[in-house]
Amino acid sequence: GSLCSFAMAAVDIRDNLLGISWVDSSWIPILNSSTVLDYFSERSNPFYDRTCNNEVVKMQRLTLDHLNQMVGVEYILLHAQDPILFIIRKQQRQSPTQAVPLADYYIIAGVIYQAPDLGSVINSRVLTAVHGIQSAFDEAMSYCRYHPSKGYWWHFKDQEDRDKVKPKSKKKEEASSLFQRQRVDALLLDLRQNFPPKFVQQKSGEKPVPVDQIKKEPEQAPEAVKQEGKEAVKNSQQSSGTKGPPEKRIRLQ
Repeated sequence: GSLCSFAMAAVDIRDNLLGISWVDSSWIPILNSSTVLDYFSERSNPFYDRTCNNEVVKMQRLTLDHLNQMVGVEYILLHAQDPILFIIRKQQRQSPTQAVPLADYYIIAGVIYQAPDLGSVINSRVLTAVHGIQSAFDEAMSYCRYHPSKGYWWHFKDQEDRDKVKPKSKKKEEASSLFQRQRVDALLLDLRQNFPPKFVQQKSGEKPVPVDQIKKEPEQAPEAVKQEGKEAVKNSQQSSGTKGPPEKRIRLQ
């Protein structure tokens, strides 16, 4: 019965010490495997139990080998990696060959922490996950709406903000400049030359017709155009030649 009550008390103390740390900077230069237990047994260390067997051995000026012959709480050096890492175990000594671990403490660069047990780690992770899931469900339910005629739907806060914001008046578009119009026309002409259209709509409202089906008007030969030009010149000269000479005016004496 006493062992169970002691274990429950140890659990309560352990849960309270999981979020704190302790350090004494004056010990850090001389911290090693032989001095780490003395460092851990400092009176200002909240992780150290002054009713342990280590304190009894220290007061009687005995060696740590006498701990195996005693019964009760004791601290041992479980692992050492000089000078940066030390692991100290708190255990309940029941016999020279039997000890029940109670807690582990790790010292990194002189700072002492209590190592959480597996149950505390799992409990913390599960509580964090459940809290996040519950918060998500609560927030989702706050957006849910119901009406007998409409049924269920979602109503989010950002929709209210969008509804409150008045539509902004559109700015008048400025007319294009002469340079912009000429440049656009040049680009369209270049695009038409590189990629000629396959269909042409001759009149508005009519169905587009393939370019191949459009009959091209026969072009006149350049020689015929020249002859027509010469004939037009001759006709103009003949018409001017048919006119009589200008009438002579009578001189007055």
